Amino acid sequence: MSFFLQSSPILGSGQSTSIMFSVLKLFIIPVGGGIPAGVLLASAKGLAWPVITVLYLVSDIFLALAFEPILRILAAVMGRVPFLARFGSALKAATARSVAHFGGTGAGPLSLVMISFGVDPMTGRATALAAGHGFLTGWAFAIAGDMLYFGVIALTTVHLNSYIRDPNTTMMIVLGAMFGVPYVVRYFRSAQGVTDKAT
Repeated sequence: MSFFLQSSPILGSGQSTSIMFSVLKLFIIPVGGGIPAGVLLASAKGLAWPVITVLYLVSDIFLALAFEPILRILAAVMGRVPFLARFGSALKAATARSVAHFGGTGAGPLSLVMISFGVDPMTGRATALAAGHGFLTGWAFAIAGDMLYFGVIALTTVHLNSYIRDPNTTMMIVLGAMFGVPYVVRYFRSAQGVTDKAT
């Protein structure tokens, strides 16, 4: 199993398995901080990029298996309770508005991938379910968008750390950007929308 490591012939298969398991645990964290932390740990321990990518894909598959039953139960309950049915209708309307930002009124494959990329895979899967996609296709769209997001964050983390050379500072900058950039984009979009309506 040491062939998974880029340049550490000293490490045996037990150590490389332990490293991969540690990286996988960081990727499974449901909040955004798991990606930069996992990528920095994997890079520091010499894991090859294909292995890091597969580990993130495995974490997405775990998410799919854990979240799908919850999503199905919520969908079944929402139809039977009047308050939840109204909430479901409001959620569908909000989803339709979100999809419109990504290129049209229909929730096509590209829109679903972009929702997962721009929000999170659980929202992408919920949107795919609302659009009528089953388990495999719905999660395929959600995971595709999340893998794109992973690629952007992972490459940003590694390149930034090559300049800063401090994993903690790098992780804080990337986390700040992950949470701050969407707010800045929304602010400028809303300001542009107000300007467009005024003219």
